[in-house]
Parts: sequence; C-alpha cells; structure tokens
Amino acid sequence: MGYAQLVIGPAGSGKSTYCSSLYQHCETVGRSIHIVNLDPAAENFDYPVAMDIRELISLEDVMEELGLGPNGGLLYCMEHFEDNLDDWLTEELDNYLDDDYLVFDCPGQIELFSHVPVLRNFVEHLKSKNFNVCVVYLLDSQFITDVTKFISGCMSSLSAMIQLELPHVNLLSKMDLVTNKREIEKFLNPESKVLLSELNQRMAPQFAKLNKSLSDLVDEYSMVSFIPLDLRKKSSIRYVLGQIDNCIQFGEDADVKVKDFDPEDGDE
Repeated sequence: MGYAQLVIGPAGSGKSTYCSSLYQHCETVGRSIHIVNLDPAAENFDYPVAMDIRELISLEDVMEELGLGPNGGLLYCMEHFEDNLDDWLTEELDNYLDDDYLVFDCPGQIELFSHVPVLRNFVEHLKSKNFNVCVVYLLDSQFITDVTKFISGCMSSLSAMIQLELPHVNLLSKMDLVTNKREIEKFLNPESKVLLSELNQRMAPQFAKLNKSLSDLVDEYSMVSFIPLDLRKKSSIRYVLGQIDNCIQFGEDADVKVKDFDPEDGDE
C-alpha cells in the first residue's frame, strides 16, 4: 500500500513552500518521502523533484503552440495529464515501492479542486493503484483577517472536500507572518453565534438569511477546521505531519523508512 498527500489551495497559499519544508523536515529525521510536481507552470524548486508533469506537458509550450492564455492553457495541460493517467503516470508510479510516500504539489487554479473533474479522476487512479490519499488544503493566514474572508475560505475548502471525497487536513499557512495571532485563533474553533453576529455587522440587512445559512453550515457539519502551520517551528511541522499520517493510516501497515544515521536531537 502506498501513501500520498494531495497538496492543494489557492495560488500563493504556500503549497510549494510547504512541500519544501516537509521534505527538509523528513530528511532531517531520516524519513523518506518523494515530492511530485503537478504544476505545468512551475519553474524552480527547493526540493528534489521525483516526478514532474513538465516531462509530459508544460504550460509555456501550450501557450506558445495553441495561443491559449495562462488559465486556459493550464486547464488544457491538466486535461492532457488526465488523458495520460494510464500511460505516463502509471509508468512513473511503477518506479516506487508499495509503501512509498508521495506528496503531490498541485497548481493553484481553484477550478481544479472545485468542479473540474481532473483531480478527482487522478485521485481515483491513485486509489486503483492501492494508495491511501489525504488532501492537504492550504489557506494563507493573511487572508483570514475578518469573518467574511473566513467564511469564503471555509466554502472553498468545503467545495474541495465535496468534489474529492477524501480525508482533509486544512492548514492556515504563513503563520510566521501573522502579527496578531489572537485575531486568527478565534477562527480555529469558531462558534456559529459569534460568526453570525459578526457577519450581520459587516453585511447589509438583506443578507441576514444567507449569513445564518452559512454560519449554520459551518457549525452543523463541523467539517471545516484549520490547523495553524508555522514553518519556523519543527513542532508545528511534526504535528501537522502526524495529523496527515493518521488520516492515511501511515505506519500501521508499513515501517517508516529511515536512513543509515541517527539525526541529532533538536526542536523549535
């Protein structure tokens, strides 16, 4: 059985930085993971790339040859990727063992995880190859500055959860840049009454029923919650990785791969 993280989120939310920090953390503790680039527009990486979609298709080539814009070109690239799941991707996955741990760094276009079926079909392909998959959804903590933006972030995450039908771990990234952490902490375990009150204060009266429906949705389903991620702290990365590993049952049926040396102790 293989294990996989599908790292998604809006453009600029810190997905590639998360992948890089995760790789460095695992290398430090002697754990083996493989980072896969699924962004055909990517240029530079701070981590070794195990698989790269640009070997199949690149956004630059598509824009030049077909005259498409960035968004249309990226969707074309991902649909081409979808058409090659049984060929290119299967051949690439055959290079890894049954208990390998893959992290897929995905593009930031929201269509890919809200309503376009590319990632959903990709996930189904991974499952058919006996992979346990968890979605890691990143949202920039700088975005969560008031209740309206928090609700927007929740709805985006919920849309991805419904589309992909996978275990989700939602992260508030870039916590090291937050100056007033108390403003963020109140949204980690929000109360519906507080949300509704703040929404009604910020929005016109005609939106009262919509505000109540949105706050009830967040409260009743209890599906969307966020874990703050501060990449400066090893304990933060370790906690997040533990939550993800638990979702995909990593370590229950496979031994953690370690290197030939004992890492030095250190934290924070």
